[in-house]
Amino acid sequence: MSKRLNQEREQRLQPERIKSAKAEIERLGFVIQFEDNTSLKFQYLGNLITFFPYSGWFSGKGIKDGRGLKNLLEQISPN
Repeated sequence: MSKRLNQEREQRLQPERIKSAKAEIERLGFVIQFEDNTSLKFQYLGNLITFFPYSGWFSGKGIKDGRGLKNLLEQISPN
């Protein structure tokens, strides 16, 4: 568990956010290679991208680090 002030809220929302983020990433054709109770990892252009669904933070080589699932999907979606 993190050191956030509202840990009960985090514990309640985290599984839902992981589930919806995983579905959206997989909808674009990516395979989740690693999943734990706080993050998802997948390959994009041969690089490992890490996404933390509760905070929305994402990072990895080949993308611009940022926050928000919508922003991540915009970067990785084939336009």
